[in-house]
This record gives sequence, structure tokens and C-alpha cells, in this order.
Amino acid sequence: MDDEILDDQRELVSLLESAGWDVTDSELSVYESPWEDDEAPEASITLSARKRYPEDEEDDSPYRVK
Repeated sequence: MDDEILDDQRELVSLLESAGWDVTDSELSVYESPWEDDEAPEASITLSARKRYPEDEEDDSPYRVK
């Protein structure tokens, strides 16, 4: 089961990276569900990612700090 969860995490990271994001942090938690009566484990994956966007030269937004 752990290999399957890790494969899912790798797939999510790969999807983000293929979309141009840099994954900066990953947290994986595996636990038994407190809401279900079965003993199937659940997983929670938290990913942090960043992506730089090109600066718009003609951006005259009054909210931009110059």
C-alpha cells in the first residue's frame, strides 16, 4: 500500500512540474479514517509549489508596488 501512495504523490508532483511549477515542499500523511468503519488507510498529500510569471512591461496597475 505504501508504494501505491508514494506513486500517487510522485504523479501529482510530476503533473505540477510539467505545468511549469517548482514543488518546494511535500507532506504525506497516511492514517486510518476516523469517519469510516473499514480499516482501509487514507492518505493526505500537501504540496507547496511556486511558479514565476513574466513581468508585464505595460502593467499600470495602481495596486503594484514599484
